Amino acid sequence: MYAVTGADGQLGRCLRERLLGDTSAIFVDICGLDITDESAVKKFFKTYKIDTVINCAAYTAVDAAEDDAMNADAVNNYGAGLLAKYGRRIIHVSTDYVFDGFADMPYGEDEAPSPLSVYGITKLAGEVSVLRNAETAAVIRTSWLYSEHGNNFVKTMQRLGAEKPQISVVSDQVGTPTYAGDLADAILKVAAAMPDGTREIYNYSNMGSCSWYGFACMIMEMLKLDCFVKPIESKDYPQKAPRPHYSVLDKSKIISQYDVAVPYWSDSLLKCITRKKHR
Repeated sequence: MYAVTGADGQLGRCLRERLLGDTSAIFVDICGLDITDESAVKKFFKTYKIDTVINCAAYTAVDAAEDDAMNADAVNNYGAGLLAKYGRRIIHVSTDYVFDGFADMPYGEDEAPSPLSVYGITKLAGEVSVLRNAETAAVIRTSWLYSEHGNNFVKTMQRLGAEKPQISVVSDQVGTPTYAGDLADAILKVAAAMPDGTREIYNYSNMGSCSWYGFACMIMEMLKLDCFVKPIESKDYPQKAPRPHYSVLDKSKIISQYDVAVPYWSDSLLKCITRKKHR
């Protein structure tokens, strides 16, 4: 039996779609389970015979977290640790923001983390809590997540591209857009095969890399929107939380151990946009 926390978010909804025929799967969000409430988490695992919990719950408001560190830590660290403590097996979703972005080669799982923001700090702490408390765990770091669901960069660009003749997008932050549907497929493949008693970190994002500017240009092209995208530097678009300037992830470990599919980022973007049109 799978239990998916954070089930109303982008990744959670993609997992719902893929587990639609699994009548034993349980999907909960904050209204169904507050993962920061230890008594509620303990009761949840006593009530349901859960084989694997997939933790998609997260405090993801990167800039807001700078002034709300306590709540960010409660969800990203403490709550994740509780799920690992009371659950038998856990897959926990983490982020490329655990790195500082000063590298010029894709980050492997063994690279020393050095987060720049409260969000990154709390997500790194959550990784540590999960690996310390779990009997069996896979921490999966991902990046630049988008989908047909919820709010994300692709939807923002679609809206702005339809409203404005020109927009400005940062061109000096490089990473990899990741389609949540692809990540959901990878998670389920890992969940079905991860050996009992192992506690590992994996990277999963789509293949290739681009800047936010390049990502925006591709979105406009695929959607056939007549909107000029102007490249700007990060200093010209100040944000409360610093972002890594380079956060491409090396996926070789998860590919070799689980033989997961890792599509190229622009192929998955087209797939997402096509599906969104037909919904």
